[in-house]
Amino acid sequence: MLAFPTCKINIGLRITEKRPDGFHTLQSCFYPVEWGDILEIIPSAEFAFTSSGLFIPGESAQNLCVKAYELLRTDFNLPPVQMHLHKLVPIGAGLGGGSADAAFTLKILNEKFQIGLSNTQLENYARLLGSDCAFFIQNRPLYCTEKGDIFSEVAVDLSGYHILLVYPNLAISTAEAYAGIRPQQPETALYDQLLTPVDTWKNTIHNDFEDSLFRSYSILGKIKNQLYEAGAVYASMSGSGSTVYGLFNAPFITPNQFSTYRVWKGKL
Repeated sequence: MLAFPTCKINIGLRITEKRPDGFHTLQSCFYPVEWGDILEIIPSAEFAFTSSGLFIPGESAQNLCVKAYELLRTDFNLPPVQMHLHKLVPIGAGLGGGSADAAFTLKILNEKFQIGLSNTQLENYARLLGSDCAFFIQNRPLYCTEKGDIFSEVAVDLSGYHILLVYPNLAISTAEAYAGIRPQQPETALYDQLLTPVDTWKNTIHNDFEDSLFRSYSILGKIKNQLYEAGAVYASMSGSGSTVYGLFNAPFITPNQFSTYRVWKGKL
């Protein structure tokens, strides 16, 4: 069975407090984008995981796809499978590519072997794999709170907008990104800001990780400014970086200054 795990962008990301368990409480809107990997899972005489495309660091046993399989195999009588992941979404890019791969693995296995898990049950398994894994079970625009794994409906529809994602060949670890965070409660909840017109977001909706990471990596702020210069109605870093994206009202030509970076553009 073949699937195409998508990535996501964050529209706003407010870190409001540090939790007793060491994680952080946040407010964000996760929005799926069609830039994705390619994942194939087929029955096999013995289990195997292979990959191609972008290099994936670490042992294959630590890959989230493998962990997702092992998680379900613990509770259900799954046969061995051959898994192949063709990696296209950059790692350490703030796009949730690895989390999407894990969630889509759960969905493929659930369908392929007729396990019968509901989306709610799949989300509970996904939460065991990573904070934003559960989002990719539904894989639609959602307002996310707590660790990014508690969801509610939000009337955000970017249909018709064009998007450019710019990955400046810079991987930022989650630990590095959170080291510069100082949690605080925003004066206005992000949920309310999301309900305003997109062309006002530039002045109201903010990603808290930009405050410290733009100081450490000036290229990120430069890219954001270049996206606005190119006509973006809203631009932001996604997640804990390092991808910066811009939303445009109409089709556009990718600026030449991004020619040395990894970019993706499309219509939402």
